[in-house]
Amino acid sequence: MTKAAQDDKALQSKQMLRDLYELIAALDRRVPQLERSGELRIAHEAAELRERAMTLIQKIEGTAPME
Repeated sequence: MTKAAQDDKALQSKQMLRDLYELIAALDRRVPQLERSGELRIAHEAAELRERAMTLIQKIEGTAPME
């Protein structure tokens, strides 16, 4: 892999990490409104999305094995 390709890949990884951390922050700010219809499902799916984002972060940062 060329130096330019490595630099491009590193830049893409940094941007993806920023995006993932931003997503997690947004999910953490959201307060479930349990009186609303479907809110339990939304909260559950948000928790799953947060977990998937954390897993991707660990893989990108090299703290988890790649599958």
